[in-house]
Amino acid sequence: MSLRIRILEKETIDQIIDEALGVLQDPGVRIHNEEALELLAEAEALVDREAQVAKIPEKLVRWALDQAPSDFDLYTLAGKPTCHYGGDAVQFDPGSAALTILDSESEEQRPPVTSDFVTFVKLVEVLPQLDAQSTAMICSDVPEEIGDLYRLYLALNYMCKPIVTGAFGKDTWWIMKEMLEVAVGGSEELASKRVAIFDVCPSPPLLWSDLTCQNLIDCARTWIPSELVSMPLAGAVAPVTLAGAVVQHTAECMSGVLISQLAQEGAPIVWGGSPAAFDMREGTPPMGDVGTWLIDCAYAEVGKALGMPTHAYLGMSDAKVVDAQCGLESAGGTIMAALTGINMVSGAGMLDFESCQSLEKLVIDAEIIGMTKRLITGIEIREKPIALSLIRDMGHRGEYLGHPHTMRWFKKELYFPSQILDRGSLDSWKSKGGKTAFERARDEVKSLVEKYEPSGLAPEVRDELRRIAERAADKYGMVKLPALPRE
Repeated sequence: MSLRIRILEKETIDQIIDEALGVLQDPGVRIHNEEALELLAEAEALVDREAQVAKIPEKLVRWALDQAPSDFDLYTLAGKPTCHYGGDAVQFDPGSAALTILDSESEEQRPPVTSDFVTFVKLVEVLPQLDAQSTAMICSDVPEEIGDLYRLYLALNYMCKPIVTGAFGKDTWWIMKEMLEVAVGGSEELASKRVAIFDVCPSPPLLWSDLTCQNLIDCARTWIPSELVSMPLAGAVAPVTLAGAVVQHTAECMSGVLISQLAQEGAPIVWGGSPAAFDMREGTPPMGDVGTWLIDCAYAEVGKALGMPTHAYLGMSDAKVVDAQCGLESAGGTIMAALTGINMVSGAGMLDFESCQSLEKLVIDAEIIGMTKRLITGIEIREKPIALSLIRDMGHRGEYLGHPHTMRWFKKELYFPSQILDRGSLDSWKSKGGKTAFERARDEVKSLVEKYEPSGLAPEVRDELRRIAERAADKYGMVKLPALPRE
């Protein structure tokens, strides 16, 4: 039996849902996309074209929630279902769209380049605790205008695991879709064996930009899953009370589900987000704050009550280096997310308010994830009686280490971390160089990347992907993309 926690009482969840439905009726949602406004008007929502505001009746929202699937799978590039969105399934992927990377040698932040991204993808592939890839960082060695599609291009060349991604433009979304179709073998294959999911982010409070709304519609009409990333900032652009922030999050996600289902009934969509409890002292959105954890876990409970697959950005740290604060915040968010049963938890590897990626933090976070996955499986009764016969047989002899019972069960009962976590004696630690966790993680990164095996992508597929990416880059003055590191 899996361990789970409860943040909200059922009565509170019901009240949050009722109030969110009231918010959608008045003041409604601002929508800066003509196609979405037209869909809503045709569905008999009250649309003010001049103000670009839609006031949405409850019956429309209820209809949309009934149409949206309660579960679906993501697939590997080889066509194997591997990530299940729905119920209390829990999976993890790294955070996305970092602007910097923590340099392994200097421990200073710097702009990432192509080789950094490729190393990151290889590392995610060989870390068994991570279930999916992400377009984790924005490469500085290509034009900014193709940053979104270039990340996906790089990932497709090296990955097998499914990927969580997102587009920065309406046009580049279609190029990214084209690359995905090339990688999996066509549009029908992409729709049936989904290898990617796109984040779509409403803007707080209660606003859909033209770009994100169009991405949402395009995902729905092509059967590509979309992942709502609502971002209420409690005390800044959302109510300061955590429950109030969840009401706003619920309204924003409800509006996204409705637009998606109006575009295509039954389109897969995920109830997700990246909110924060605003830090009044520093003016920052701390992702490692306990209030942030509570908002995330509470909105996930609301999503589950509505029968939606769930997602959250948790397991991140606001620290600027991999230190004690980093470990505290990352572990807390990861454990809370898993105990809530959130289907996809994004954020591994991230520092500095979702802006920096660290390879060393990623492998440390993988250990946190491994321990957390073991935690939520709870304690299982392996034999009956549990231990009475065994203890009677052993009596007062403390000789369990070599007993057949121990040999049979220890690998299933215990989680064995890598050498990143030091569990030796003081003398043993000193004999190995007395290294810090960061130094051990740095060594582990190198060791793991050496174990990466090529994805098996056909040469002609690689060539076509490069043609697509270079065609897009050429529009912005870059005729030849950076050479890819050898596998």
